Amino acid sequence: MQSITWFTPILPGKLEEWQAMEEEIKGPRRAELVRSYKRAGVAREVASLMHTPQGDFVVLFHEAEDLAKAFRTIATSQDPFDVWFREHLASVHGMTAEMLQGPPPAEVFFEYTDASGVA
Repeated sequence: MQSITWFTPILPGKLEEWQAMEEEIKGPRRAELVRSYKRAGVAREVASLMHTPQGDFVVLFHEAEDLAKAFRTIATSQDPFDVWFREHLASVHGMTAEMLQGPPPAEVFFEYTDASGVA
């Protein structure tokens, strides 16, 4: 299983739009998000809002068997939800489908896992 943590800016004046999108995918569009992520092979996502002096950012954790494939699948899918989702990524973050088709947006330099299950 591959995992990455990365961040993307929320463009100036787009915080409320991002919050509205998050409410939709946590609520009425949750089932569509789940289907999309299953289709793409995304096993886990964590999104956190971070306020900084440089602006607002979304900090993301993604986990999948093949992250590059998962991002490409979401970037190229013609499923109505995926199209809607990409439109919001472009509007809120300035992130295009082409940007998602390359390598994952972050490179893992170090990872620690306690294989014993004891923290």
